[in-house]
Amino acid sequence: MPSWPGGPCPKCGEDMPEKLIHCQTCRALLNDDLNFDSVEVPEFIPLQELESMVDVSLEGYFVNCPECQEELRINRKYVGKKVQCKRCEAPFELKLDNNQVQSKAFFSKCPSCQNELRAAHKYIGEKVACKYCGGKLHFVK
Repeated sequence: MPSWPGGPCPKCGEDMPEKLIHCQTCRALLNDDLNFDSVEVPEFIPLQELESMVDVSLEGYFVNCPECQEELRINRKYVGKKVQCKRCEAPFELKLDNNQVQSKAFFSKCPSCQNELRAAHKYIGEKVACKYCGGKLHFVK
């Protein structure tokens, strides 16, 4: 297929330089060997929106020892069981709903970057961003 040799546009008569496909004035097709429908345009199919929030469950709690007030990091599997303080070795039952032991915060891992996050209880049920990677998280019990 030869390229446009240059000369007047067959539609509007404007003088066009060589090797053009369309007239710069009227956009007419300059080469007779080309067709407007020679390229098939694919059908537009909208993509489904992806869920960007990731549900993250609590892995454990930060509590103060009832005896020495040392902050302890305790896995949630010990809730309702007897545990012992690492510092003063005082035994106590880890019940978060009584007045004896108050949970200050909870911890969990970000599923995107695997960094451990510490958060206050007010963020349970909230949608937040990881402070390390910015991943969108939803803390669930």
